[in-house]
Formats: sequence, structure tokens, C-alpha cells
Amino acid sequence: MQQVQQQQHHQQQQQHMQQQQNHPYGGGPNMPPGPGGPHSPYMNGNNGAPQQGPPQPKRFKTESDGTRFKSEGDIPPPGAPGNMYGNMSPNPHGGSNGQPQGMGPNYSPVPPPSSKQPMKTGKQQQGGPYIQAKDDAGSQSGANKRKQGATSGTPTTVARPGGRGGNTPSANWSDDPDNVPAQLKREGADWFAISNPKVPQQLRVDLVHTMEHSSVVCCVRFSADGKYLATGCNRSAQIFDIQSGQSVCVLADDTAGKDDLYIRSVCFSPDGKYLATGAEDKQIRIWEIGRKKIRMILKGHEQDIYSLDFSKDGRIIVSGSGDQTARIWDMDTGKCLYVLTVGDIDLKDAGVTSVAISPDGRLVAAGSLDRMVRVWDTQTGQLLEKLEGHKDSVYSVAFAPDGKTLVSGSLDRTLKSWDLNLGGRPGPNGASRGTFCKATFNGHKDFVLSVAVSPDGKWVVSGSKDRGVQFWDPNSTAVQFMLQGHKNSVISVALSPAGTYFATGSGDTRARVWSYESLEL
Repeated sequence: MQQVQQQQHHQQQQQHMQQQQNHPYGGGPNMPPGPGGPHSPYMNGNNGAPQQGPPQPKRFKTESDGTRFKSEGDIPPPGAPGNMYGNMSPNPHGGSNGQPQGMGPNYSPVPPPSSKQPMKTGKQQQGGPYIQAKDDAGSQSGANKRKQGATSGTPTTVARPGGRGGNTPSANWSDDPDNVPAQLKREGADWFAISNPKVPQQLRVDLVHTMEHSSVVCCVRFSADGKYLATGCNRSAQIFDIQSGQSVCVLADDTAGKDDLYIRSVCFSPDGKYLATGAEDKQIRIWEIGRKKIRMILKGHEQDIYSLDFSKDGRIIVSGSGDQTARIWDMDTGKCLYVLTVGDIDLKDAGVTSVAISPDGRLVAAGSLDRMVRVWDTQTGQLLEKLEGHKDSVYSVAFAPDGKTLVSGSLDRTLKSWDLNLGGRPGPNGASRGTFCKATFNGHKDFVLSVAVSPDGKWVVSGSKDRGVQFWDPNSTAVQFMLQGHKNSVISVALSPAGTYFATGSGDTRARVWSYESLEL
């Protein structure tokens, strides 16, 4: 009898350990559930374990040479049953049937199924912008990595600039700061930056502020004057003073219930009076910052809001959602002017992950899960461009200051810049020129989650699941420097319109403000 009880106790312990490993944050009584709300596939199982779903065909990511995607330990990409990865193969590190892997829990929230019919015929997408857990938890190896990282003072996972490309000026760098000459590196207590030895050193980076949050930081955004930074996390948006690094405003809707409600996007109005927040409850809230009150709520999307952007004149705001649409809203009336539908016939995985309005307000660009970037006319709602070239979902888009170039970041681990003067327009013989990709930026080791362009157009900045930030020369595609300053995915990057500062938001529950200064050559 005693032996049977011991066996049962042992089985319960093993089951509990497995549940913790499957949880996107590692489980435990004090761990929050993974982002995505009650409809997330990672919240419907025991202790955050993924729910079971219908069998899906195997679909592994592939490189340009046709080889299968390989992550650490040759683990297939993360994803729950039914998501865009369709991962049904056993995971040697604890996950199976699409569960997150044990070597650093991964999380890819899945939007809830729409309660209404999609606006265009076609299957709705099964994925969403990427959010990763707070830290490497859920396995003893993860705990050991944390201890090692704390001892060494550097993040445990380091991006090696150059990636698989090998043909960029950033290839073959050392990823160990101890092996880098002093003149090529800068270090802090828990961060370091390494300059590219193959290009002239033009920038110096330093940590200015660290803003601790209680949950994953999903987004960061500067005000137009560069004096404030807004962040979005679970159930609230915060505004920080850039000079002091202190929180000066917390915006939370107390009527939104008690469940998780991640703020996926924040955006200041150009005059700084309002902050727009997009959340997982399909609503866009326009906050009057001075009163900390909601001025109006924009309703119409059928799934999570993933991205927001104001026009420079503040007259319109554009939103992107997992419902396969972007929408243009009138800020005076709160009415939807145009519904920009992405869902073509027989289209799969077309949720809109990122939107951006051109500096002159005439164009709106959207990246989506179907690997496409689309460009519309804001005055007519007409589709102008379909930019094809990425090999996986596009998670971020940003216009250059001149409005003629668009930059995109993708799960294929690359960035691309697009010439909007040429792409898709008629050629000399009347035939379409096709899309025109000016350049491809190779260097990140994992998903590119966020991109931004400096106000002078001299630099492109990217944040990645590899925990790194890279500054790129948009003309040569050379990396100026790589920065490791977070213990988890860099989900969001933003550059101050006033120059000199940039911000990062991460799955490690931190937002950080950094300075970048030009060096005289």
C-alpha cells in the first residue's frame, strides 16, 4: 500500500513538473498566465498547458537553400496546435503537439475566433504577434542559465551578428565581449554593445533608464516632442518622463473586468494630449492624458488590436488587427472611414500585425501573417502595393522620414527596405515592374519582432527574439553595432523623434531607454 502511494506521489510530482515546463512562464503559483487572454491556447490547459486541437499537417520553416529551420537543439519553431506553424512533432525539451519548448519558453498568442463572419471569404489566421515569457523558466537548465547570467553579468543568450548570411559586413563577429577589443565594446552591469569591426565606428550607446513592469512589456512609443515614453503591458499603459525615468501617468480601464488584458500597442497624438491604446478586447481607447480619462472608444475590429499609428496632423489614426483588416478612423468623430481588408480569397494567416502612416499622411502600410506588406491610399482606401519577398510573417513596418522607403521586419529573421517609387508600378512596356526590394538585412539569429527608422533616416533599428537590438546602415545594410540588454525577446523598439534616445520593451518585464550619440570621424 505504501509503495502504491509513493508511486502515485511520484507521478503527481512528474505531472506537476511537466505542467510547469509547458507553462509559457514556467508555471508556479505566482506566475501570471501567458499573454493572449482567456482565448489563448496556452491558457485552456492545466496550469497554462496548451489545449489539444485537431491534427495539423507538419509545416517546418525552411531556409533559402531548402534546408529545414533549426533552432537551438534542432527544435521546430514554437506554436500551439492549429497555429501557423502546425508543429506536431515531439519536442525533445519537454514540449509536444505544438507546446512551447523547454529551452526558453516561447509564446505566440492566438487571436480568439471571431464571433462574426469575416469581411472577405477566406480562412481566418491562426497566429498573432509574438510575445515571449519573462525568463528562461520551467526547466533546471533554465535555472542554471539564469544563475550563470547573474554571475557573468551578461545575458545568457547572445546574438551573433551576421547570422547565416555570411555576406554582410557584420558576419563572423565574436559574440563574447571578453574576446572583443576594448575599443569595440561598451559594457554595463547587465548589458553590452559590440561595434562592427569592419565598418567605421560612428555611434556610442549607453543605458539611460530601466523601467520595471509587473508583466511583459508589449510596446514602447515616444511622444512627438521626445519628452515622454509610453509603454503597454497587462491591463495598463504607463507614461514615463524621459529625463527622470519616473512614471508620471498610469492609464487603466477599471471597467474592463479582471481578466488579463494586454495592451498590444500605444501611440501618442501629435499634440501630446492623447494616448491611443490597442488591446486584446478588440477596442481602441483614446485617453485624455491630463485627466487620465477615456475620451472615446473605437469599436469595430473583431479580434485583438496589434498596432496603432497617428497621422502627423492628428486627424486620423490607423489600426491593425488579427481580424485581417486595418482601419482608418476619424479622430474628430470616432467614425471608421475605411476598412482595409487583407483577407483575399483562399488566403490563410493574414492577420495584420503592424501598421504605419507615411510622414505626409497619404499612405498606410500594413504587415501581416501572410508574409505580405500592403500599401493603401488613406484618402480613397485604395490598395496601391502588395510587396512580396519575405519568407515568413511580417511583424513590423516603418516608414523612412522621406516617405519613399518602407522597412519591414519578419519572422524569417531579416529586414527588407522597399522603394515605394518603383514597386508595383508600370514599366516602360506597360507591364508591371513588380515589387522593388532595395535591400535585405541579414544578421539576426531569430525572429525580427520590431523595426524603426531614425528621424534623420540614417539608421534602421531592429529588435528580435534573439534578445538583441541592431543598428543598421540603410544604404550598405551593414550593422553599426549590436546590443544585448535584455534577458528575453526584444518585442518593441522605438526611436525618439527628437533624436539621441531609443527605447526597448521586452518579455523580461523591462522597458529601457538608451542614448545613441554620434562620434566624430
